[in-house]
Amino acid sequence: MEPVFEDIKVGDEVINLIKPPISKVQFVRYAGASGDFNPLHTDDEVGRAAGFDGVVAHGMLIMGIAAQAVTDWIPKRFLKKIKVRFKGATCPGDVIKVTGQVTDKRIEGNKGIVACTLEAVDQNHDVKISGNFEAALPLKK
Repeated sequence: MEPVFEDIKVGDEVINLIKPPISKVQFVRYAGASGDFNPLHTDDEVGRAAGFDGVVAHGMLIMGIAAQAVTDWIPKRFLKKIKVRFKGATCPGDVIKVTGQVTDKRIEGNKGIVACTLEAVDQNHDVKISGNFEAALPLKK
């Protein structure tokens, strides 16, 4: 059931998605899908040379997980904008949790706009992405 503007309150947690541990295979698949074959994401030696324990995820892979969490809550046609800042590297085995909370509500024309936080963290609560998004939700008829 699609969310309705009047049913949402400031302070509501509207997103809570936990993904299974991320894998090196996902990094390689994402490289193929995106065309980004930077060896930092596929070669452990390159990752170690860059100061990590091995390979790290593409930032946009984690952004995609965050966007999935948003569109699991609302249909993508309701999404007006999404903005994030990349905060930390994601390694194989990390469990990514995405959360979002309503921070503001307003009416614009015939749409109810909700503004929400967006954050992706790992199992150690290290922030990978922080940001916000806005959605234009339908009003009750």
